[in-house]
Amino acid sequence: MRLRRASPGIDFVEFVEQRSGALFRTAYVLTGDAYAAEDLVQEALERVCRHWRRVAASDSPEAYVRRIVVNLANDRWRRLNRPGERTAAVPPAERADPRDAYRSVELREELVAALHTLPMGMRTVVVLYYLHDLGDREIARTLDVSPGAVRSQLARGLAKLRAVLPRQDAPPAPLTSREGAR
Repeated sequence: MRLRRASPGIDFVEFVEQRSGALFRTAYVLTGDAYAAEDLVQEALERVCRHWRRVAASDSPEAYVRRIVVNLANDRWRRLNRPGERTAAVPPAERADPRDAYRSVELREELVAALHTLPMGMRTVVVLYYLHDLGDREIARTLDVSPGAVRSQLARGLAKLRAVLPRQDAPPAPLTSREGAR
């Protein structure tokens, strides 16, 4: 009789403890609603729990679960958005003192609101690229599209975000050693 070894990889409880925060952040940025994000993560983890051996044996369990979260967010978005409805643009924020520590919280809220002006596919690409630091090929595999489509969606999404968000002044360039010696 042959003994079955435990499945390789991480235990489901460990996975949830380690990665649920990152999955929640993804769901939150995609939905803009903490309660909806919690529901999406819970539903994704519930689906994965039933088949954890197979998921844990895959190359990247987190990528597998992230794809489920993205698909659930897309489904939710389709249900909530009726044809012909447009999302209002985010008004530009007033300029604040750059030393204001709370300004970063306001900017984060503005960014999340601006992300929600993008179509869901474009928003998903931007989130996966910048929040999860995935490359275009990984995103293409996750979304089952071509890498060229990912690059196109990313470029168009960034252009739309730049048009909606207020321009932040870049910090002054540091002095080089020659400039400082004058």
